[in-house]
Amino acid sequence: MNEFTPAPVKPLVTIEALEALDIRVGTIERVEEVARSEKLMKLTVNFGDHTRTILAGIRKERDNPRELETRQALFVLNLEPRKMAGEISEGMLFDIGYADGVAPALALPERPVPNGARAG
Repeated sequence: MNEFTPAPVKPLVTIEALEALDIRVGTIERVEEVARSEKLMKLTVNFGDHTRTILAGIRKERDNPRELETRQALFVLNLEPRKMAGEISEGMLFDIGYADGVAPALALPERPVPNGARAG
């Protein structure tokens, strides 16, 4: 592994600010290319009581993004829907490493948990 220097810790936030984020476990049921983008993939994610479309910039990060199908991961659900490359994203994949220029890895539960279970 290459030498890595962690970024400085961000400014302090209140527990209320943290609790405002709705981070939940979902199972990625389908991974599809987004026609008008070279980096986005469209994920269909099951959250137990509903499914959502979440766009993630993972197309170039993995040899086969479809390997994520059937995997559980963490997602931020209470972001405003965002239009990207003609598609609407209803949340954000919560991954590790991208902001630091490290090959991103999914944030995963250590064992299967019910879809829709909240982090925190």
